[in-house]
Amino acid sequence: MDIGSALSLIRAIPDYPKPGILFQDITPMLAHGEALDAVITQIALLDHESDLAIGIEARGFILASALATKRRIGFVPIRKKGKLPSETFGRSYGLEYGVDEIEIHRDAIAPGMKVTLIDDVLATGGTLEAAVALIADAGGVLSSIIVLIEIRGLQGRARIEKVAPNIPLHALVIVE
Repeated sequence: MDIGSALSLIRAIPDYPKPGILFQDITPMLAHGEALDAVITQIALLDHESDLAIGIEARGFILASALATKRRIGFVPIRKKGKLPSETFGRSYGLEYGVDEIEIHRDAIAPGMKVTLIDDVLATGGTLEAAVALIADAGGVLSSIIVLIEIRGLQGRARIEKVAPNIPLHALVIVE
């Protein structure tokens, strides 16, 4: 399956999780084996230098762990506050419909290790901004940021480019 056909399986759900939000539902794409393989193959072409794939809870886990398996590198989760069992670094962030906090284990990344950060959607950039800070807190060196979908109208890219200048930021799909 080609990447365009795979990405066409993503569907927009209006007014979820609240009125005014157009949610990008990747579950139909994930449920199609050939589509998922095409997407992960495309993501794998975007970063060859990283030693770890870091995924943000929850849908970023799926993409990052699949990339880690394909490239035979490690996977590290960034989770919502209180979900990791050992000592953590934490960062709060705002998103288009609230405020939350994410964490990473303090010992998740060896100092200087190259990492690629993966999430499903870049919207306002709050989640990715917090994740970039957590990677720095843990001693990692960011080699790239990869998202499945970028919602251009919410201007998250500009926010991320301020906190991670000169770091490649890739989006497989851009929606307005």
